[in-house]
Amino acid sequence: MLCLALFAVFAHAAPPSEAAVPVAPAAAERWIGSWAAAPLDFRQLAPLGTPPPVAPDDRASSGLTLRHQLQPSVGGSRVRVRFSNRFGTVPLQLSAATVARGTGGGAISPTSLRPLRFDGRPGLAIAPGAEAWSDGIDFPVEAGQTLVVSSYYERAAPLSTVHLQPSNASWMSNGNAVAAPRLPDAQRMPANAFVTGVDVWAAREIRTVVAFGDSITAGALDGEGGGNSYPHQLATLLRRSPGPDAAREVAVLNLGIGGNRLLHGGAGRSGLVRFGDDVLGQSGVTHVIVLLGTNDIGRTAFIGLPGQAVAASEIPTPEQLQAGLQQLVRQAREKGVKVLLGTIPPFSGSPYGNEHTEALRAAVNRWIRGRQDVDAVVDFDAALRDPARPLALLPAYDSGDHLHPNAAGLTAMAGAVDLQELRE
Repeated sequence: MLCLALFAVFAHAAPPSEAAVPVAPAAAERWIGSWAAAPLDFRQLAPLGTPPPVAPDDRASSGLTLRHQLQPSVGGSRVRVRFSNRFGTVPLQLSAATVARGTGGGAISPTSLRPLRFDGRPGLAIAPGAEAWSDGIDFPVEAGQTLVVSSYYERAAPLSTVHLQPSNASWMSNGNAVAAPRLPDAQRMPANAFVTGVDVWAAREIRTVVAFGDSITAGALDGEGGGNSYPHQLATLLRRSPGPDAAREVAVLNLGIGGNRLLHGGAGRSGLVRFGDDVLGQSGVTHVIVLLGTNDIGRTAFIGLPGQAVAASEIPTPEQLQAGLQQLVRQAREKGVKVLLGTIPPFSGSPYGNEHTEALRAAVNRWIRGRQDVDAVVDFDAALRDPARPLALLPAYDSGDHLHPNAAGLTAMAGAVDLQELRE
């Protein structure tokens, strides 16, 4: 009942405008994005196959501790944490928060526990549509180390701003338990709430790469807490790879959203709308890998099917997809961010595959491969396709739905990225 009461408030609320722009974090010379996730409006989970539970009343529960487990991609001597109320319709009253090293299953090491402050105070109210960073604290972390962020909400905290990556690393408990080594009577949460970023303070040169895309980027079929997503494996490759610039560290942030489209919203805001916040808003971002368009193209396969209303205005042409990708390239380059543009992987045999969608994918991929105004093209299509049947995934890389790569396929995707390009 605790979960149901917390989530019920969304059954009757109207979603905010897609054009709403949250408050950006203050610039800081040495703050580097080490972990981040793409925030979603909780009310948009239904298109992702995760319908929210509905409770008998529409009141959110109060007096809750939420705990979120995550892994930074690079280390540093200090940390700060971002809390987001991007999709909230009322102020988010954060009463207390802590960070600690995790020991597994949401448990923490008590000796590592540190309180988080906000302009020196233990909590704050975050306005609807806004985000807030905690004050920086001395807290040395290493790449891949498990961190746990706990937050307490004395007043009702409607679950509005969530993320699904990873989707099995959040818990809730009654009362103020931000300092508890293990949450009492902890319950799993169906989505991660409010915590959307961790920065590290590093007195050294670090590149920060944002992987921007849909479920193929997010790791749709990953049951290991993010370990099978291609951005996670890319970060591992960068840490382990030899080479003249191998010592130059690279952070990799996974900003994928399952079901996301480039041109239109639905499963999250459209790629065009969220690019400024989710990519250019990350601390110290230097590179972006763009892989979007699969769901724009795939929706055209459902025209005329019962129960699958697809508006004519949402059926893209190659030129519209190309213009959308070009807009992202232009925005990134205006901010001095290098762009790696990914080709759209094969999907023959999936519900997305038919003669029209294959032609559309081929046209967009030809355009991507011919780009001279990007820093690199990542040919995910070539890395994943079956040489004997180039419109389909290689069977060894197919998760079984003929659309999403399996663990081996995601490893191949990471291997398709030029590591040296990310270090430059």
